[in-house]
Amino acid sequence: MLLHNSVLTSALLIFGLRVINVTLDTLGLMMVVQRRRALSVLIGFFQALIFVLTLDIVLRNIDNPWNIVGYACGYAAGLLFGIELEARLAVGFSHVRIVSSEHGPLMAAALRTAGYGVTEFLGRGKDGRVHVVTCSARRRDLQRVEHIAAQTDVGCFITVEEIRPVRRGYWRGV
Repeated sequence: MLLHNSVLTSALLIFGLRVINVTLDTLGLMMVVQRRRALSVLIGFFQALIFVLTLDIVLRNIDNPWNIVGYACGYAAGLLFGIELEARLAVGFSHVRIVSSEHGPLMAAALRTAGYGVTEFLGRGKDGRVHVVTCSARRRDLQRVEHIAAQTDVGCFITVEEIRPVRRGYWRGV
């Protein structure tokens, strides 16, 4: 069965609008979490506008199943695109906790040399004494921090938590 040109165009338009809509939704949520109010409101306005326009097109042509498929596929693709965009933007900060059996002081020195603020602790793990190294960094720097840690101790245990800095402390220069 051949698709009529306007049927295909309508479904593709809905797909594209839905991708943009869901991507904006992801970015808006990211801005809310980062407490960027003005940007959150602006993104939310356009996200809602596109949503209403897209839904109007679907409902005016509800008898066209391709519009519904375009809507659903656009939502799924928008989620994937939004997740990828959020990861690439890497807005915000993270707290990295690294546990090393033997190389904590060496790891802390390597991270400090790279320009990161580091705090060290001694702890006790399952097999005895461990070194705990903590470091707060911009999310876009996480791979670099993890790389430095892994170079120092291949067997280190690394966890990351998203944080929101409140005040003071040392932050690596941009």
